[in-house]
Amino acid sequence: MLSHIKAVLLDWEKRSAGTERPAGVDELQRAAAALMIEAGRMDGHMGPTEQAGIESLLRRRFNLSDEALSALMESAISIVDNAVELHGFTSALVKQLDHEERIEIIEMLWEIVYADGELHPYEANLLRRVAGLLYVTDQESGVARARALDRMNAGTGKPPP
Repeated sequence: MLSHIKAVLLDWEKRSAGTERPAGVDELQRAAAALMIEAGRMDGHMGPTEQAGIESLLRRRFNLSDEALSALMESAISIVDNAVELHGFTSALVKQLDHEERIEIIEMLWEIVYADGELHPYEANLLRRVAGLLYVTDQESGVARARALDRMNAGTGKPPP
C-alpha cells in the first residue's frame, strides 16, 4: 500500500515538474500565481475583477511583460486545476522568499479575496491556512490585511468591508 502511494506521489511530482512548464516561468512565480488563483476561486467564482487583480499584482511583483504574464497565468491555472493540496505551492515560496516577502504574498492574497468587495468564509479559511504554511503569524496576516484594504479603499471614500 505504501509503495502504491509513493508511486502516485512520485508520478504527480513528475507531471508537476515536467515539460508543461513554459519557458520563462519560474517556480516562485508559478507558486505565487497558483495561490492567487486558488484564492480567487475559493468562493466558487473568479470574476473579471479578481482576475484583473491577480494579473496586476503578478505584473507588479515580478515585472512581467504581457507575454510572460499570459504564460504564467496559463501555467498556474493548469497546476491549480490539477492540484489537491497547497503545500507544494507554499513550500516553494518558503524556500525562496524571506519572511517579509512571504508577508507581501499574504497581503497580495488579501487583495485578491477582497477584489469582489466581500470576504467569503472559505477565502478567510484559505488565507489562514496559507499564512500558517508560509510561517506568517495571524497578527502579521492581520496587518497585511489592513494594508491591503487601506490600499484598495484609498481615494474611494468607502470604509473597508
